[in-house]
Amino acid sequence: MNTLKQAVCITAIASLGMVACKTDKKPETAQKTPGIVLENMDTSVKPSNDFYNYVNGTWQKETEIPEDRTRWGSFDELRKKTDADVLVILNEAIEEGSFPKIKDGKGNEIDSDQQKAVNYYESIMDTVARNEQGIQPLVPYLAKIDEIKTKKDVEDYITKMAPYGGGAFYGFGVFNDLKNSNMNAGYLGSAGLGLSRDYYVDEDADTKEKLKKYENFVAKMFTKFGDDEATAAKNAATVVSFEKSLAAPMMTKEDRRDARKMYNPMTVEELQVLAPEIDWNAHFKGIGVEIADKGVEGTEKIDKVIVTDPNYFKAMSQIFKDRSVDDIKTLLRWNAINGAAGLLSTDLEKANWEFYSKDLRGAKKQRPRNERALASVNGSIGEAIGKLYVEKKFPPEAKQKAKEMIDNVMLGFEKRINGLTWMSDSTKQKALDKLHKLTVKIAYPDKWKDYAALQVKGVKEGGSYFENAINVAKWNYDENMAKLGKPVDRSEWGMSPQTVNAYFNPVNNEIVFPAAILQPPFYNYQADEAVNYGGIGAVIGHEISHSFDDSGARFDGDGNLNNWWTAEDSEKFAAEGKALIDQYDALVAIDSVHVNGTFTLGENIGDLGGVNAAYEGLKIFLDKNGRPEEIDGYTPEQRFFLSWGTIWRTKARPDALKNLIKTDPHAPGMFRAYVPLQNVDAFYEAFDIKEGDKLYLSPEKRVKIW
Repeated sequence: MNTLKQAVCITAIASLGMVACKTDKKPETAQKTPGIVLENMDTSVKPSNDFYNYVNGTWQKETEIPEDRTRWGSFDELRKKTDADVLVILNEAIEEGSFPKIKDGKGNEIDSDQQKAVNYYESIMDTVARNEQGIQPLVPYLAKIDEIKTKKDVEDYITKMAPYGGGAFYGFGVFNDLKNSNMNAGYLGSAGLGLSRDYYVDEDADTKEKLKKYENFVAKMFTKFGDDEATAAKNAATVVSFEKSLAAPMMTKEDRRDARKMYNPMTVEELQVLAPEIDWNAHFKGIGVEIADKGVEGTEKIDKVIVTDPNYFKAMSQIFKDRSVDDIKTLLRWNAINGAAGLLSTDLEKANWEFYSKDLRGAKKQRPRNERALASVNGSIGEAIGKLYVEKKFPPEAKQKAKEMIDNVMLGFEKRINGLTWMSDSTKQKALDKLHKLTVKIAYPDKWKDYAALQVKGVKEGGSYFENAINVAKWNYDENMAKLGKPVDRSEWGMSPQTVNAYFNPVNNEIVFPAAILQPPFYNYQADEAVNYGGIGAVIGHEISHSFDDSGARFDGDGNLNNWWTAEDSEKFAAEGKALIDQYDALVAIDSVHVNGTFTLGENIGDLGGVNAAYEGLKIFLDKNGRPEEIDGYTPEQRFFLSWGTIWRTKARPDALKNLIKTDPHAPGMFRAYVPLQNVDAFYEAFDIKEGDKLYLSPEKRVKIW
């Protein structure tokens, strides 16, 4: 279930069976650059007073956010470049049209995975067919809602719609058991709402304005599906009121960061007592899950289900009881429309963009259709394109050099653990045991995902975007449900190779670095090591540090939710975390909107630990290989910190920044560029920062966690 995976188990820095294709073509190599782009700097600013603008000041003044973006920075620039690379590869594949047919397990001839990616992409780009179809693809699903007469019919509808994204109220998914991470368990969570929880519960003027715009958007969409304006306005008010009532009892975003609060195993009998208005036995039977000995042949059997938010389910049951069938049908209808709008005609897709991107985050213009289509393919069958991407764009020597860097950063983190003054020797040893068990995945999977069972029709065969998206949803659901009660396959990746990001997964105790992030400005295997350690090295350290942040540290080296801390060490760790929370709480992002230090704590620990570990890794490298001369007048230590500041350059539209503060567990980039460094002694030494300088913190105020 994506909600659980994102909230608990996968922390990113910005959520089988086929062997990778080989090619005779040599991959393109990274362009040789000096590493630090001096033209982006503003050296009229003292680094000890404003390090962000010292590194990025000219870039900040001269760079305009593209009209089709709500924010722009190093990550966005690299994602734009990577998308352009992938589109070239995809269009070449379309032009060649020479994908061989392959055999499925029964000997039938089927399309290759790459052909399916092409089919999906072309069905998205076929706007003529989409506009001719209009709302018709969704009509049969809306008809199912119209047929509902009773609350029991509502439950039946939710159960039948589970493979396609569900209807409302609740959803079931399969993921590692948090306390037995080698086995997959079943989780029951809340269904998504049209907005994140805070938009329904916060009372500031901006949030109220956004919620009103959302209500207007809901009404506008209802008119496109046949309601007159008065009926649409009434139904929109019902939807917003209904969603507010469901949002209020949901776990806060801060609480969702605590996996212990989301791990609540229950028997069906206990769940039935908690939420008595739903027939849970009927639901589980209907989705093919057998609980205990209530036997139905061909279903999976589990003893308990893990309920992620008991307070929500208790309140939801009462809301379900109190609301009329008509109100529930209105909510179900809205969920169906909202979920499908981007898959239908271009006018519906644009209306969807106008609210979620323009009104909510300040976008000025839609991204080009081919970029939007590629994003959909990447998000659904990304590894099929990933095979093509890595063979064209990722040189083998880059992977080997990245592995060497990771080894040094790991040694640096080990050194940091051994040098901690606040942690006892017994807890240190357990931390080291966990570090040594950490799995590292680089560039692309050793075993690719197998899409043989997925049907994606090409345009020439009558395939449509809506139909293909439905097939992908059903395929993903079936793949996920097939894991229930079975051992976890730790070879799987949670990101495709062409994703510009990285992540830590605590239940697998693994850090993962897709090929696409191993590019400038994060990584250039031809650049000097100081720049690489300050870029991708610190990203590596960031992901390692997630294993030891306030959330990741609750998991042991085997990926189990298990307390390995002494009580005294745990208290000291919390105290250091509180000091870091206070630093970020004091930051004003825009107007009177402060950074949420509690919500962003895990990422802030990741940044601080990552910089420290990567700096130690650089020292290890220099000790082994010798100290180079200054480059462009900067020492290796200075270039390390300049590189860190470079990767966090960013500009954001006001609405996008407010949305980020409300929904994103990462602090804004302009703060990530310098706030962690204020706690790093080596930063003070590198730039001669002294008392009286704006960035100076007295030694006793510098947070030392890892």
